[in-house]
Order: sequence, then structure tokens, then C-alpha cells
Amino acid sequence: MLDRSKAPDFRIPTSIEFPTPIQRTLPNGVHLYFIPTPEIDAVRLEISSTINERNEVKKLAPYFALEMVTEGTKSKTSKELDDFFDTYAAEVETESGFENHGLSILSTKKHFDTVLPVFRELLTEATFPEKELSKRKKQKALSIHINRDKNSHRASQLFRKALFGEDHPFGQITEEKDVDVINREDLVDFYKKDLWTNSQIFLTGNLDDSQLEDIIRETGNIPVEFFPNPPMSFSNKKQQRLTEEKEKSVQSSIRIGCHLISKSHPDYFKLNLMNTILGGYFGSRLIKNIREDKGHTYGIYSSIGGLKNADYWVVMADVIKEHDEAVIEEVYKEIDKLKNEPVSAHELEVVRNYMVGKLLSQFSSGFELISRFKSIHQAGLDFDFYQQHLEYILKAKPEDIMEVSEKYLSRDKMVEIIVG
Repeated sequence: MLDRSKAPDFRIPTSIEFPTPIQRTLPNGVHLYFIPTPEIDAVRLEISSTINERNEVKKLAPYFALEMVTEGTKSKTSKELDDFFDTYAAEVETESGFENHGLSILSTKKHFDTVLPVFRELLTEATFPEKELSKRKKQKALSIHINRDKNSHRASQLFRKALFGEDHPFGQITEEKDVDVINREDLVDFYKKDLWTNSQIFLTGNLDDSQLEDIIRETGNIPVEFFPNPPMSFSNKKQQRLTEEKEKSVQSSIRIGCHLISKSHPDYFKLNLMNTILGGYFGSRLIKNIREDKGHTYGIYSSIGGLKNADYWVVMADVIKEHDEAVIEEVYKEIDKLKNEPVSAHELEVVRNYMVGKLLSQFSSGFELISRFKSIHQAGLDFDFYQQHLEYILKAKPEDIMEVSEKYLSRDKMVEIIVG
């Protein structure tokens, strides 16, 4: 008999079981990756492309092209598309990132055969009506105007500009004038030439063989362009400090950070552990020092930004304005402690348990599985990355944290931003 008066033994898992995605190559050269989920009567299909940075492409053309694919096709108006997807409980979403963009659909298994051909129309038959474009432009211009007055948003913009450079797409700041110059021809040109480049399809759901063949047939003739996509590399420069004063602000938004290494680097897992201890969760050292002990902020966090081949590290905080310099100094003091003082066994064990739990929670559904697979696959890795991460967390040593803190978090290579 099970004794319910006793709690189950506490055990930390030592391995993670992952399904092997089914891979198919479509007639147009696109690779499709499929993780079956028989327990969920839903289907999610995403087509994701690499951004092709042609000089002729206007800054906001990709954004508007993706946002407007549901505003009408050659056979359906915007309203007809909305009514159709609502009727069949289907949801179309866009992805618009630094390195990838794409389109996805989530539908029930029962209605997926019906919605797939209409979703297929969005990929090649969008019309970009002038009236809808005018509305979208006004909305985007207003959003840019509002966000410019938000210290946190502005600080993040300036951080990217300083870190990547204003000539690199990652460092460019969008302004109202970029909205003004967009016209329908820009969207049509981008849609035809650059939207589907180096594309891949990520699929999950309860699908039988015939439905999988239907998907291959519907997406296997999408015109996709393929081009070399060499990995990008970035280097840290001499320390940069940028301050943007706002007299009426009572708070300052702070960003401190630098370029790091790729996920495939041997030090990556050590850096992830170091980041968690410093500012990666609510019990971190930055929270305890700057929020709990000194009361300078409601929240301060550090994180590792996700790029395919070269991640970056950043500390983010909104602080009481008169304490911004003090907060920056406390951040560096905490970094110096990590360099010079071994983390205690107790603190390491607390963070170890937190990180294991967080890692395992990322795979609670088939949709999360395919999302995690996509993120590492596009970085040239596979599911073994997560198993290696778990194994490292379980055997991590205090010396690892001291080593990578000293190696990568040098103050003279940091970008510092203060807005407020």
C-alpha cells in the first residue's frame, strides 16, 4: 500500500528523454521537422526563414509584409480571412526577429485539413491592400512615438546600437521616418524575393500519414531561395558609456553588457550558471543586494541574449534616478565577488535545483518540444544540447564560476547605458 503520510523521496533527474524529430525533405528543398503528439488533438505548423539582409530592402518592409499577409489574398478579403480562421478555431501568428522571421498556424486536428490550403494562400497569394497598409503605418508610427518616451525601451535600443553598431541590422533604431517611406511596392518586392529564404518547417501535432503527405504537397511547391549564411561574429570594444538625460524622469533605466560566445562553446554552460547566480532568477545576488538590501529598484536581472552563433550578456534594471551610479558600482562589485570568492556549497545547491527544475519545465508539451528543438537546431545543435546542459548543472563546481567571470566579464569591455 502507498503510504500517503510520507512525501515522495526528493530526486534530481539525471537524464531527459527526447523524441527524435521525423525529418523530410520537400520537393522545393525545404527541410521539414515533425514531432508527433498523439495525446494532443491539435496541430501547429511553422515556416521559418533566415533574414536576407539585402541593402535594397527598406528597414520595415519585413515587418509590414509579415503583419499584412492576413489582410487579404487573391481569393479572400481581410474580413473573409478573419471569419474563416475564427470559424475553424485556427490562429495565425507571425515571427519577426533579428535573425529569423516566419509564419505559423495553430489548429485542431479535426479542422486542419480545411485550414491548411487557406494558410498556404498566405504564403504566396497575399495582396497588401493600400487601405490596410495606411492603417498599419499609423499604428506603427504611434507605437514608435510612445515607446521612445519609455526609458526601458529607449535603453534597450541604445544598448543594441552601442553593442552591435548602428550600421548593423541588430543595432539599428526604427524611427517614424522609416514608416513614412514604406509603400505597397516595398512589401510586394520583399514578399516575392526575400520572405521565404533558407526556409524550414517545424511541425507538431496528432497527424496521420495522409495528413503529413497533404502538408508536404501544400508546402512543397513554395518558391524558396537558398543562400549561404555564414555565422556572424562580434567582438567587444573599449568600454562605452552613453547617458541620455530626461529631466522629468524619477527613474533611470540601466543596461550593462557585452558580447559573449556561441551555445556550442565549451564555456557556455558555465556562463549560464554564473548568470543565474548573479542575476538570472528572483533569488539572485543582484536581487538580494540592490532590491532587498538597498531598496534601489523593484527588479534587476541579468540574462544571456539568444543569437544563433554569438550570444550576448546584459544586466537590466529600472532604478531610483539618484542611485543609478551606485547601482552600476554594486553590479561590478558582485561580478568581482564571483571572480574572487568561491560560491558556497549551499548557494550552488539552491541554484542547481532551480536550474534543473527550470530546464525540465521547458519540455512539458509537444509544442514546447518543437520550439526548443527549433531554437537549438537553428544554432547548429540538437536535443543533446539539453542533456549536456543537465549533466553539467549536476556536476558544476565553484571554480567554474570564478573562471568564466574572470574570463568574460571584464569591465573595460562593457557597454553601459543610462536613460532617465
